[in-house]
Amino acid sequence: MQTKVFISGKNWKLSLAELINYFRSREIKFEIQLFNREFFCINILQVFDDSSVADLGGTIKIADTKLKFQTTMLKEAFKESSKQFKSNIASLIASSGLVDEMPKTSKKVFFGVSVYSADKTLRPLSGVIQRFVGSRIKEELSNFNTKSKFMGFSKERNLAQLTQVEVIKKNLVENKAEVLVCIDKDETFVATTVAVHDPFEFQKRDVYKPNQRRIFAIPPRIARIMVNLSSCTPGKVFLDPFCGVGTILQEALLEKANVIGVDANPWCVKAANENLVWLTKEYNLEESSFRVVQGEVSRLAQKIGLETVDCIATEPDLGPALRQVPTGPYASKIIQKLLPLYSSFFAEAQKVLKNNGHLVFVTPYIITRSGQAVTMPIDEKLNSLGFKKVFPFTEDTFSTANIAGVKDLVDTTSLVEVDERHKIGREIHIHQK
Repeated sequence: MQTKVFISGKNWKLSLAELINYFRSREIKFEIQLFNREFFCINILQVFDDSSVADLGGTIKIADTKLKFQTTMLKEAFKESSKQFKSNIASLIASSGLVDEMPKTSKKVFFGVSVYSADKTLRPLSGVIQRFVGSRIKEELSNFNTKSKFMGFSKERNLAQLTQVEVIKKNLVENKAEVLVCIDKDETFVATTVAVHDPFEFQKRDVYKPNQRRIFAIPPRIARIMVNLSSCTPGKVFLDPFCGVGTILQEALLEKANVIGVDANPWCVKAANENLVWLTKEYNLEESSFRVVQGEVSRLAQKIGLETVDCIATEPDLGPALRQVPTGPYASKIIQKLLPLYSSFFAEAQKVLKNNGHLVFVTPYIITRSGQAVTMPIDEKLNSLGFKKVFPFTEDTFSTANIAGVKDLVDTTSLVEVDERHKIGREIHIHQK
């Protein structure tokens, strides 16, 4: 068994839901030992490929746990300034083997420490904790006659955390030279970063593809999360019936799925096809399978065939691009205008999906001037078509030690992603035929 630490992206619920579905769809046995807004500790009961971080849209870093101790030790050491507890923590670090895999050379070894604190009382002390741990690691390396340099932070930085870019540029993963101090309210985990998501890859697929459609674009990060939520794995038939320029299709193709895109707009069909051709060359996907066709969603079954698709992930029309926060009545008008399109889509999705196939889609999530959210009523239509709602979180995936904190989570029926720049957010739903 391995205990891995996963550092989540900004939307921790979306990150955790993606991880759970990623493990399940690949039959990876796991148990969530601990979770919070900053990080997840997951027991993985078989060999896990850390390079899988590239397959995830919501995970920033993956680390191997080297040490854990009670968070009360940190509070005594740094809130109460106890020399004894500082000494105890230093001893634990010395015996943990944190520096064993770091380079031992005549040149200076460069390393970093990042602190992720879910304990609000210790968060203001993150910089102090980071410098303390860094000094202890420096001492341990000196015992191997190895000189080292500790990556510090400017005073302007709010969080004592290295970014993905910093970790990549300093080769900290290859040198096992980033230490994570992950603080929960009861336990603290100290771990070594073994994988980090490369943000340049998402940027490349977003900015450098031949065709873009900025106003209506879905970020590649969200697209990859949706693909994983749909249980898309290599060899499956994947469909995006509102494919636009192919952002979601790209992520599914990287999963080695057999990809089908449909769009009513002939320009989008051409643009998506060119983008997928570019992707196959850029990522050497020589044996990839994809096709993009023009068609209305109301005739999806005629275009694709009955029960031919394993999984669907898509973002239909979310309404007009708003310049200001709408009133409640106007938001409701947007929803009502879109309902026929969604109803037609659900009916056709039921026809083309195989039994047990997964349907992941976005509906508008509109925050009004009163602060209330206006959403789309979809349950009745989907239930009438025989779709079953898939809850992102279930109790059986969590350690019994954390069952109290799970109860609110398992009631989650959808996942909301709101970008502050946009007036209409995304509500992501998962259903199964």
